[in-house]
Amino acid sequence: MVVDTVSASTSMIAPHLFDHRSRGAGASHHHHLRRALHVVACRPLPTAFAGRRLVARVTRQPSPRLADWPVRALAMGVTKEASPRREYRGIPGDGGDMGDVGVTSPTPSWPPQNRADDPKLHNPLLRLERMGCGWLGVIFEWEGVIVEDDAELERQAWLTLAQEEGKSPPPTFVLRRVEGMKNEQAISEVLCWSRDPSELRRLALRKEEIHNSLRGGSYHQMRNGSREFMSTLANYKIPIAVVTTRPRKVIEEAIEAVGVRSFFDAVVAAEDVYRGKPDPEMFLYAAQLLSFIPERCIVFGNSNSAVEAAHDARMKCVAVASKHKIYELSAADLVVKQLDELSVVDLKNLTDIESPEFGMEPEPEMEEEEEVPPPSTSVGVDDLFW
Repeated sequence: MVVDTVSASTSMIAPHLFDHRSRGAGASHHHHLRRALHVVACRPLPTAFAGRRLVARVTRQPSPRLADWPVRALAMGVTKEASPRREYRGIPGDGGDMGDVGVTSPTPSWPPQNRADDPKLHNPLLRLERMGCGWLGVIFEWEGVIVEDDAELERQAWLTLAQEEGKSPPPTFVLRRVEGMKNEQAISEVLCWSRDPSELRRLALRKEEIHNSLRGGSYHQMRNGSREFMSTLANYKIPIAVVTTRPRKVIEEAIEAVGVRSFFDAVVAAEDVYRGKPDPEMFLYAAQLLSFIPERCIVFGNSNSAVEAAHDARMKCVAVASKHKIYELSAADLVVKQLDELSVVDLKNLTDIESPEFGMEPEPEMEEEEEVPPPSTSVGVDDLFW
């Protein structure tokens, strides 16, 4: 093949390597000359050959035979049978190997390992109990679930603080966003009043002081059915934790005032976490205090932010419709008006759904796509082109 001018091109036109069409004597001379030409990639030439004549010769390489493919597949099968516990990465030298044959890989066990199991326990009955659906923990929110939630009192506390600090009063939709958040988180991220840590701490403490003064020294009122439900859980020896974004001093005094301290095995207050809802930090820390895996904990909340935080922590959530309509809390696993509507059997059925402690996620449904053949890279050139 003769090339008159060669520039910095990265391809040449050459006969295709797999062009084995018939070249019998009966074929015409034009049939010999009219041959499909294809683009062959090559490296750019370092020297400019403008105005010169260059003779380029293409070396024909032997093409792989189709008869070699069954032999190669048979070799792969023999290699797998010879080392069934080793990871096979292809035949060395064929271009498909990612490393040496013989690299061990952990083989998945079946049935899958249960995360609720504790091999450190030497009592098989205790291990069997942990793997059953009766091994569960309960995490309650304080306001709106165990005691009545006064949303109007919370709104007045924020408006009073804004007036004292000379800030514009936050609208209603902004106050809805800060529900369940820590005071520091709401002031810095939603209200955007300050980002200084000392100033945030001062404003948060002042807001709690205003809230307590507006309450007038009176404590929360227990919701109907809350005490009876917690007594049922205590009879079945189900551990209970309570979480809140109130300071520890405030929540401890409120728990002692309503007389439910004996029901709680753990108390998570604002000082124990960095962020409030919808971050799942509070619920995860409560599960850690109860010594339970998150998949075996049931969260009782009264807002969609609690449902979101519980699901992010891989926990089940029961929504209590204390200030929201039932249809507004449809994202929860169960929705009730009062806690005494539930039984321990309902909780066991809830923890048994889909067996989340195995860590097996459902496979997403994917639509089958039609395979589109790749575009051909061959270029046919007529003899008249030359």
